[in-house]
Amino acid sequence: MVRSREMTLSLPPFTRAVIWLLGLNTAIFLLMELFGLVGSGINRWIFYYFSLIPSDVTRGWIWQIVTYSFLHANFWHWFGNMLGLWMFGSALEGAWGSRRFLELYFFGVIGAAITTIVVSYGHVLGGPNTPTAGASGGVFAILIAFGIVFAENEIMLIPFPFLIKAKYFIAILIVVELAFAMSGGGVAYVAHLGGLFFGYVYVKFVSRGLGKLGLSERYYGVRNSYYRWKRRRAARKFEVYMKDHDRKVTFDEHGNYVPPDDNDKTNGGSKSGWVN
Repeated sequence: MVRSREMTLSLPPFTRAVIWLLGLNTAIFLLMELFGLVGSGINRWIFYYFSLIPSDVTRGWIWQIVTYSFLHANFWHWFGNMLGLWMFGSALEGAWGSRRFLELYFFGVIGAAITTIVVSYGHVLGGPNTPTAGASGGVFAILIAFGIVFAENEIMLIPFPFLIKAKYFIAILIVVELAFAMSGGGVAYVAHLGGLFFGYVYVKFVSRGLGKLGLSERYYGVRNSYYRWKRRRAARKFEVYMKDHDRKVTFDEHGNYVPPDDNDKTNGGSKSGWVN
């Protein structure tokens, strides 16, 4: 539960991107559970092709650096990630907007995957053939972003009946993750640390850099130029088509329709014969 100035027992809202991520993860989890009950073997096939297996990624299965985040091993694995996504993600999305929130989430997901792949080839924890699954990379990116953006806000560590500032909660979380990773707790903890690291990088450098470089404006400028080009091309094609049918239609250099002069019209000057 998040607290800013006043103590409140209200739960976080369900924001748009959080709803989509919760829904997609939950739908896939339930389908996997259903496949498991049927015993068709589809589960093993899905985990083989869509969980993160470093040796597969290095031979071209690059989709795994994203798809692994939608697979979960069991109920508590799914529930813990979805709870963190909702409790902390909704606050960030409310403050940042859906687009920037999703950028952070998938930056953490992909960053955690890259970290896992690099560490796996060092054979420190697991190896290149060890599979990894779960949304923890994205969730841990959200957690550290929350700790930075809402550093002074207090959160209640349910079921513990006391409040702690977000920045201290995140610091404790990092220490715990480091301890588990260094004690051989498994490659999953490396993915968690990767999510924390890339979440920090996104908040401190990437999001600010995008604003300074104006990449958003450049993107929309390129997109609009593309649409203008398509419009001009469509106009030229339509001119040729009408010319083949003994009709004259004119467009300017921007692809805008140019109405004919009155003396060029064949319907007595009425505008009803032309559609703009």
